[in-house]
Amino acid sequence: MQTLAQTLASSKINDSLAQLILTLADTSKAISLAVRHGALAGVLGATEQENVQGETQKKLDVITNDMLKDALTAAGGVRGLASEEEDFVVEVSKQGEFLVCFDPLDGSSNIDINSLVGTIFSVLPAPTGPLTEQSFLQSGRQQLAAGYVLYGPSTMLALTTGQGTQLFTLNPDTQEFLLTDAAMAISPDTGEFAINMSNQRFWEAPMQTYIADLLLGDIGPREKSFNMRWIAAMVGDVHRVLSRGGIFTYPSDNKNPNKPYKLRLMYEANPMAFLVEQAGGKASTGYESILDITPSEIHQRVAVILGSANEVDACLSYHGIDYSEEPELG
Repeated sequence: MQTLAQTLASSKINDSLAQLILTLADTSKAISLAVRHGALAGVLGATEQENVQGETQKKLDVITNDMLKDALTAAGGVRGLASEEEDFVVEVSKQGEFLVCFDPLDGSSNIDINSLVGTIFSVLPAPTGPLTEQSFLQSGRQQLAAGYVLYGPSTMLALTTGQGTQLFTLNPDTQEFLLTDAAMAISPDTGEFAINMSNQRFWEAPMQTYIADLLLGDIGPREKSFNMRWIAAMVGDVHRVLSRGGIFTYPSDNKNPNKPYKLRLMYEANPMAFLVEQAGGKASTGYESILDITPSEIHQRVAVILGSANEVDACLSYHGIDYSEEPELG
């Protein structure tokens, strides 16, 4: 099996981007170890702090955020970083050529119950001039690389540099990431969906109708049965989609009119959409392609519908949009 380093060396990306990806992968190994120690290391539970979104931070949120900041600062090549756990963008090096956005520990509410968590990252080109928040406000199409590391029974890295989506598994004996799927492919059709059903009464009408039709199964208009799966960590739910197909959605809702969306565009939606599209799937808000959105601020949130292409198209049809055909040019 090829190692991550060997795979990157044989790809078309430049050496500096390959080195940055290796730095992120090496840091994830240390995060994996911290997650595995759990209560033994006293890292479970919440802090008394809130992040910029007003969410109480878990101890491991803060610890893993600092681990990534320190590693990216020491490695060189990074102009600046933006994190779900940072109020503002952080300048790293005036000579750096990359911007890195990350969610250091996605699904951290699962930590205290020993369930799936992960790290999500996105790499963008650094524009010239002073580093500001505006430097980061690039559409997802500008991403040079994206990926996640899933901390589960195995530690796994899903990665794309725009040449398909590859899956690596950490060998616990050698601490090397080994290539275990050179070309992940999402089946276009599925009988599985993932959604937080507790918010059903707050969804928009199109999503209400779509999910209701799925639940009717083979006696409903879809004329097939669907199973629901929900891990409550985007990284785990998207990994299932990449591994065996499915549709994952976190739609807008009116539970809190000031916060209609849950997932962050730059730390979660964009990197996951890049991975999914590179594996043959689709990713949308319900009204536009996620990767085509130009962010208005670094902590922007969006609705997310992603996964098996034909099922995403089916969901979008309930929203009155047909993405199944390419738009005409001219």
